[in-house]
Amino acid sequence: METNGKLKDIIKSIEFFSSLDGKLLEKLSSISVIKELPNDYIVHYEKSYTEQLLFLTQGLAKAYKIDKYDNEIFLYYIYPGTMISDISSLEDEKLFSYANISTIESSQMLSIDYRQFKAHFIDSGVLSHSLMSEILRQSKLLRELINREFLLDSVSKVAMMLDKDLDMFNRLKRHDVSMMLHIQPETLSRVLNRLKRDDLVCTQKGDILVCDPEKLQAIYKDNL
Repeated sequence: METNGKLKDIIKSIEFFSSLDGKLLEKLSSISVIKELPNDYIVHYEKSYTEQLLFLTQGLAKAYKIDKYDNEIFLYYIYPGTMISDISSLEDEKLFSYANISTIESSQMLSIDYRQFKAHFIDSGVLSHSLMSEILRQSKLLRELINREFLLDSVSKVAMMLDKDLDMFNRLKRHDVSMMLHIQPETLSRVLNRLKRDDLVCTQKGDILVCDPEKLQAIYKDNL
């Protein structure tokens, strides 16, 4: 169990709660707990309900769906300091999960009693601006997902990830990257070799480095 002081420090480190003063921070701490999660831990399944509002505070998680053939369809990564849960209605006192969420490394999560959070922080308007910002952030993730899957070819997908999320690209195994982008591993290798031949990227100690950001961006921005 976290001490109250450490719990408050964790809450204050999350941008969503940056506007809270001492009294409100104390109230939020009283309805919150910190949970340590192992790698490959299922936070929740899609189409399930929960009474806890969740934020990732350390580690890394992913959102994904399972198709009718039991194939995993990657949606997006969840980074520290961001909300795990979806808030699609301000009327319900339970949260509906539209995707499976699981950790991909040992992680830490802030869990908040949603019924009390809604009463004290949402219905009162205290965190209305933060909530609107979060809804817009999640909407942007959805737009990027749609663009990636319906507008970009394999070369554009790889170029976009190298430009926007190079650290994650180098952090993951190539097989995981290909699954994330929904392309074959062989296709990923061919695209990387092409980008290297065109001097857009290079390799250093096993990591990919971007050599020409503007030309790399032009590959996928033209398709968007």
